Amino acid sequence: MTRTRAPRELRLRSYAKVNLGLEVLGTRADGYHELRTLFQTVDLHDDIGFRPTRKDIAVVCAHPAVPEDETNLAWRAAEALRRYTKTAGGVEIHIEKRIPVAGGLGGGSSNAAVTLLALDRLWGTRLGIDGLQPLARRLGADVPYFLFGGTALGLARGDEIYPLRRQVKAHLVIVDPGRPVSTAAVFARVDASLTPRENSNTIFRFVSRDLEGKEAFPVLANDLERAALEEAPDLARVVGRIRDALVREGALLASLSGSGSSYFGVFDDAERARRAHAALVSRGFAVHRCRTLSLDQYRNAWTHALGYDWRGARK
Repeated sequence: MTRTRAPRELRLRSYAKVNLGLEVLGTRADGYHELRTLFQTVDLHDDIGFRPTRKDIAVVCAHPAVPEDETNLAWRAAEALRRYTKTAGGVEIHIEKRIPVAGGLGGGSSNAAVTLLALDRLWGTRLGIDGLQPLARRLGADVPYFLFGGTALGLARGDEIYPLRRQVKAHLVIVDPGRPVSTAAVFARVDASLTPRENSNTIFRFVSRDLEGKEAFPVLANDLERAALEEAPDLARVVGRIRDALVREGALLASLSGSGSSYFGVFDDAERARRAHAALVSRGFAVHRCRTLSLDQYRNAWTHALGYDWRGARK
């Protein structure tokens, strides 16, 4: 890793993700669920500013649903890195929210991963991606993915990440129904009817096919969608309207992301995505139109933003 002087402040993008597919295979001895998921970064993002301070860790965010204390995942990421590296200083973290909160888009996990990357640079701890992964795993199952980005397979709790050789290139329309759903409640419903599914292979079928071919998308599904909509019948009625609009405009895939409540459509054509966006906006929905980010695009964005190759381990 080339040594360069650490900047005084950083302002970085914290990107969202969708789960193109998600399979719940069973429960684990550690109390978590055995998952198989297909992650995809999109260019919808929060903006986060980092300013080193002498002592304290502070989070500032105007969004009423985002905590500013030690329950914030970015705060916890900063504290975890500080303790692990025995860093004496602090940091002020300013989060400008664009990613829907509690929407299954990984906003909090992305913020945490960005915090690790930013402070590894600002504090000069020089762990790189290899050194940051153990900290990311302890913070949450989705956090390790955001050290990689792009199209990637997630196994175990979803925290074993395998970037794929072929990357999805598509337009997305993401709808925020504004109705958070409890992840714990959704998994409890799944557990009530869960049987071991080691042979479930829809994601593997998708991966084995041409990822740039639209014919592959119909095999994908989210095992949490049914439970989420049973947990929130009012959301189910809204999702029906959203799905109809997405499919009518030619979505290759229309699905809940994670445990919800954000719902998205994947399009291979920008004009179809534009029409779906316009139709949903006209019906009063909060809608985001975005594009996928490949593994290389994600890596290049971080290398440019941080001013060095952040993937390397400390030397």
